[in-house]
Amino acid sequence: MPNSSWTAPLAPVPIHATVSVPGSKSETNRALVLAALADRPSVITGGLEARDTALMRDALRALGVTIVETEDHWQVSPPETFRGGVTIDCGLAGTVMRFVPALAALADGPVRFVGDPQAEVRPMAPLLDALTALGVEVVVERGPHLPFTVHGAPDLRGGAVTIDASTSSQYVSALLLVGARLSGGLELRHAGPPVPSLPHIAMTTQMLRERGVDVDETEPDRWRVEPGALAARDVVVEPDLSNAAPFLAAAAITGGMVTVPRWPAQTVQPGDDIRGILQSFGAEVTWFQDALTVRGTDHLHGVELDLRRASELTPVVAAVAALADSTSHLHGVGHIRGHETDRLAALDAELSAVGVGVTQEQDGLTIHPKLLGGASWRTYADHRMAQAGALLGLVVPEVELDDVSCTAKTMPEFVELWTRMIEDSVTRSETAPAPWLDPRA
Repeated sequence: MPNSSWTAPLAPVPIHATVSVPGSKSETNRALVLAALADRPSVITGGLEARDTALMRDALRALGVTIVETEDHWQVSPPETFRGGVTIDCGLAGTVMRFVPALAALADGPVRFVGDPQAEVRPMAPLLDALTALGVEVVVERGPHLPFTVHGAPDLRGGAVTIDASTSSQYVSALLLVGARLSGGLELRHAGPPVPSLPHIAMTTQMLRERGVDVDETEPDRWRVEPGALAARDVVVEPDLSNAAPFLAAAAITGGMVTVPRWPAQTVQPGDDIRGILQSFGAEVTWFQDALTVRGTDHLHGVELDLRRASELTPVVAAVAALADSTSHLHGVGHIRGHETDRLAALDAELSAVGVGVTQEQDGLTIHPKLLGGASWRTYADHRMAQAGALLGLVVPEVELDDVSCTAKTMPEFVELWTRMIEDSVTRSETAPAPWLDPRA
């Protein structure tokens, strides 16, 4: 999709809407990888249709996996042996550039990995070093980043390896996903600062156990995966709770009400943390009959939040903090400097451009609310930055995103859903225009 600028629409009334969000990217791509490793074909229903998941399907097909897609489900048939002699485009998808090289370690030949220019600066060294320690030949072209080539070995032994996963939990998940296919299993240890986004590792281990894999994680920062077959499992993918966050936050910042149906009562998705986060700002949050509802109140309060568990929510949370009544401190997220972009630097630059006072800390941001007006909002090819800009644009006039097409990474229908949310709010409204549109306010 070509880059496309977009003026974020103002909300003429408080947001009142029901928004159904598509499937979880994290769960979809893990389900695809596990289906490719399984002992027989399986079916994925409700998988996310977006750039990241399309890149994953293309990567698996290149390795010899057969994926038959119908309107509402995908049938995935694993190959006898993963195929080498291919090149895989990772785009800007972290799950593809981290998970698939671990799969390629089991291929019958070399697999070259390339990606978008922004992907070529994302950290990869811990994973590449781990594969090398396990006996895989890895050839880098310009340092420990994309592009690189993995020379696979179908009979890879496995064994013990130690990594520093403090920059991404995806290194841990990548190795755990293939651990059972190593003839000696895998004993993985983390040594370094705390691993971020632990719920994503919990998602990986839960999905492995659901397929009959023996995973021992009784000791902190250590995971033991026993060798054995992965049982095929048909799955229905949960909604993407992180992608629901900007819609729920829209209710909080406009004093409205947004409901997201099919919200699971229990989940390991880190996006579920948005419940407590919005409550800490002062919103009312309720779950009833598989639906989560957020209702905005009269005030948004400044917060002190450790977002290490759910760091992908940081851009949306920062946008909410910019509209609070006092200073907020967001910490535990120094590692997001290595996400799709340096998200801390990007948030500093773009929030400052609309008048917010921002101080970068080593592991987070201090945000002093003060909005002067709209400006061009650079998205840095980062879907989360685009979501944050759209959120601010509900109450700040003339926030123009330089490229909204990057939302296709995990939610191609973002603009359609966002616009419909506002239109539905106007249709349902019996109130006066929103106060941010009243020059007397």
